[in-house]
Amino acid sequence: MDKFVIKGNRRLEGTIAVDGSKNAALPIIFGSLLIAKGETVLKNIPPLRDIFTTIKVMEHLGAKISYDKKKEVMTINAEQVTQNTAPYELMRQMRASFLTLGPILARLGEARISLPGGCVLGARPVDFHIKGLQTLGAEVVEKGGYVTAQGSPLKGGTVYFDRPSHTGTENIMFAAVFAKEKTYITNAACDPEVVDVANFLNNAGAKIHGAGTPNIVIEPVKKLKAIEYSVSGDRLVAGTYLLGGAITGGTVTVTGCAPTALEVVLHKLREIGCEVNTRRNSITVTGPKRPAPVMVTTFPFPGFPTDLQACIMAVSCIASGTSHITETVFDDRFSHTMELRRLGADISVSGNEAVIHGVKSLQGAEVMASDIRAGAGIVLACLAARGTSEVFRVYHIDRGYNKLEEKLSSLGADIRREQA
Repeated sequence: MDKFVIKGNRRLEGTIAVDGSKNAALPIIFGSLLIAKGETVLKNIPPLRDIFTTIKVMEHLGAKISYDKKKEVMTINAEQVTQNTAPYELMRQMRASFLTLGPILARLGEARISLPGGCVLGARPVDFHIKGLQTLGAEVVEKGGYVTAQGSPLKGGTVYFDRPSHTGTENIMFAAVFAKEKTYITNAACDPEVVDVANFLNNAGAKIHGAGTPNIVIEPVKKLKAIEYSVSGDRLVAGTYLLGGAITGGTVTVTGCAPTALEVVLHKLREIGCEVNTRRNSITVTGPKRPAPVMVTTFPFPGFPTDLQACIMAVSCIASGTSHITETVFDDRFSHTMELRRLGADISVSGNEAVIHGVKSLQGAEVMASDIRAGAGIVLACLAARGTSEVFRVYHIDRGYNKLEEKLSSLGADIRREQA
């Protein structure tokens, strides 16, 4: 098991190119299950732990995959996909594996998918997927930790989400591609990653309209064709590096990510005193001597992304006043606050709101990553802290960040990976 050793209090300076978006690559890879003939070639696929888990799931279902992690190119042949069951031993590693439900149902007429992490339906986000598929005419049963859905073909219909769900939106798009009639998704997720998935499907022959808006229409088609497609840059990784420039008072340029994907984040960076300059496919941020306090409420796109909440909280820890962060997307996403306190942060949490009283400086300590995005926020705090920090459980971070320590080192950070 690895750890990061970080000597903090050094400015980040330089330019860095972001890899392809994990949150777009995963559903696009699963979406290739809909292509029954030929080889799909996907470019800009980042070599992350979640990508390798996805390959295992796809191969279990019968797909043949080759992946050049240096060139970040994946070739998928799904002609021999006949397996309709995704087992728990694979699903438990990654919640996004539930995105196999829509493609397998549309392709084979029946899908048996383990509930990710062994969760029960209840109020879990998979409810959106289940209700949506039932609306399209699928018979769905939950038993023994598995969801079994049947319907060949689905009839289409109008699916309404009580709140936007990007994986729910993607699963319904997948399921509806071969339906008998049109499908309408109301209150659909507007995330750039959803647009990327729709663009991939449309290039392959689907007829999806309105992606990026709350109202999506899917006209049914008979089949999809194999194509080459390049995944868009990861806005969450880009945001992490930009916030790294902000917290260290340095100047960081990220390339490979459209500024329109981070508009609210850039607005908040300006609020805390950063200088922000944008071009068509690059963003430059220069951090202030000391950040100003900020108020942030996470919200589905185009709101402030919940996946960058821990990073902006890290910046708030050394702000010149009191910041307020409200989390509206996930019930329990303040696990990083305890670790930030170990670094000397002054944070109090009540329900879904965190109040952060800025301190002049943080001090290095032993901390741990509890999930991908919490880990990224903790690493940023350690970069700004005085002294040496050790970050444990970095395998969580590796799920969403490709060689984070090497990328940060290229910007001037003193960070190295060691065995714990």
